[in-house]
Amino acid sequence: MYSERGSRLGGGTVVWSRTVPGTATTGLVLPDGCMDLIWNDGLLVAGPDTTGHATRETPGTRWTGVRFAPGTGPAVFGVPAHELRDRRVPLDALWPEREVRLFAERVAAAPDPGAVLETAAWRSERPDPLCAPLVAALRRGLGVAAAADAAGLSERQLRRRSLDAFGYGPKTLARVLRMRRALRLAEAGTPFAEVAATAGYADQAHLAREVRALTGWTLSRLLARR
Repeated sequence: MYSERGSRLGGGTVVWSRTVPGTATTGLVLPDGCMDLIWNDGLLVAGPDTTGHATRETPGTRWTGVRFAPGTGPAVFGVPAHELRDRRVPLDALWPEREVRLFAERVAAAPDPGAVLETAAWRSERPDPLCAPLVAALRRGLGVAAAADAAGLSERQLRRRSLDAFGYGPKTLARVLRMRRALRLAEAGTPFAEVAATAGYADQAHLAREVRALTGWTLSRLLARR
C-alpha cells in the first residue's frame, strides 16, 4: 500500500510511505526529476533516475521517504544532482557520520518518521532559483532554446545548471515531466490517443516509444502494475 501527503516544506515536496504487500514483489521506481531521502532501518538517498529503477522487496517491509521538489534535493544533500544520477547511496556518504547517526535515532524513535525526515531540510542551502521557473516552463511545453532565452542564459549555461539541479539536461527533464503527465492522464482513464495529444506527443506511437525508453515497460503494463 502506498500513500503520500504534501510536505510542510511546500513547493511540491511530498512525504510518502509504502508497505510491501504480503507476497514477494519487484518494485519499479519511475523517473520524476526528484531526489528522495528514504528510511528503512537506515537512511538512504535516491538520486534522479533516467529510467525505471527495479527493486526487490520483502513482504511487510515499510518504507518512508521525502521526495524533494525537482531541483531542490542538491541543496539538502550538498552535492550536484548529476553525481547521484541513477544511484542509491547511504546518507552518511554525504553528511558527517555522527550527524547521520543521531538523525537516524530520531527517525527510528518517531511515531511519524516522515515528519522527522522533513527536518533534513533545516541544513539546506537555497536551491538554484532557476529550478521552479524552468520546471514550469517545460511543463507548459516551452522548448529548451526558448526556456534558455526566458532565463537569460545560453543553452550551454542552462544545461550546466540543469545537470547540477536535476541530474540531467533540460531536454531529458522535459521528456521526464511530459511522461509523468501522460501517466497521470492514462491512470485517470484517458484513452491513449488522447493522452498523446494532450501531453504533447506527435502521436500514440511516439507516446509508446517514450514511455518504454524512460521506464523499460509498456504503458499498458505500467497501468496494470500501478
